[in-house]
Amino acid sequence: MKHLLPALGAAALFATATVAGAAEPMSLMLNWTPTADHSPIYYAKSKGWYSEAGIDLSIEAGKGSAVSAQRVGSGGADLGISDLATSMQAKGKGANLTAVMVIYANSPQGFYWLKSSGIKGPKDFAGKKIGNPPGDAARIMWPAFAKKVGLDPAAVNFVNISPPAKVAALKSKSVDIISDFYNEHDLKAKEFGADLGFQPWREIGVNPYGNSIIVNTAYLQSHKDQVAKFTSITQRAYEACVKDFNPCLQALTAAVSGLSPDNQRDQWERIKTLMRDETTTKVALGAFDGARVKSDYDLVATLIGIDKGFDPSTMFTNDFLDKKVKMPAK
Repeated sequence: MKHLLPALGAAALFATATVAGAAEPMSLMLNWTPTADHSPIYYAKSKGWYSEAGIDLSIEAGKGSAVSAQRVGSGGADLGISDLATSMQAKGKGANLTAVMVIYANSPQGFYWLKSSGIKGPKDFAGKKIGNPPGDAARIMWPAFAKKVGLDPAAVNFVNISPPAKVAALKSKSVDIISDFYNEHDLKAKEFGADLGFQPWREIGVNPYGNSIIVNTAYLQSHKDQVAKFTSITQRAYEACVKDFNPCLQALTAAVSGLSPDNQRDQWERIKTLMRDETTTKVALGAFDGARVKSDYDLVATLIGIDKGFDPSTMFTNDFLDKKVKMPAK
């Protein structure tokens, strides 16, 4: 699949105005409120790339990967962004969904604590309070983390807090530990300095695919051309933002109020690390590796459980990605 606009050719470009005027609605539910990792989508929308392809894209803020997976899987949203392992669990419960592009090729999950609390590492989490939202992928995947580090999954208490309240909750010591994505690392490092303890999941061997673009499978089957266009455009947008983040930052902050540009720049630098692995650099930006997907499936099935098993190869497709678009190696 070529870059969208060049591939459309002269005839399609001639028809752009007509297509845009008759753009078909498409709904996208994010995993959380919009931040830097969603900026390429806002950039592509601001440039008119979706509307030029006949897509009238609406974007809805999310409340966790579990919620977005359930919404997409039930047909309440056409597409969404969700942690892949969480999407696997949803699929095992009957959610009708397929992943078409990975954003985080590495797990963004991490736990944070204050060293002054006496916690030295995950083995000290027993009896402690972990603060995060109920729909957070870290809470759903906690049993896998706990078993990997030798903890009883029931050894901690989860406290419901909203994403913006995490740092304040840790600072006030109303919780002992918080979970958060690695792209938010700099805020906590600046706030707590040398007192900050941090354990990324990927460094202990729990590195499932993270945020991915998922599509309701029935919608995919009936709107294959639209999904192909959306995926190609979105892949191209992420490539553009990797090359130059400033236009993407401008598009994000113009669409979403209250964001700190400096914080979003810091986040994007971390995000690029999470986007990069051997498959995204050698096959295509956003591409899944089938062996890794199967490994993730086995991890979820063994350590957490999947209600109704399925063939992990049905979890994803790379068919809509342009193989010429690759993540830079560094």
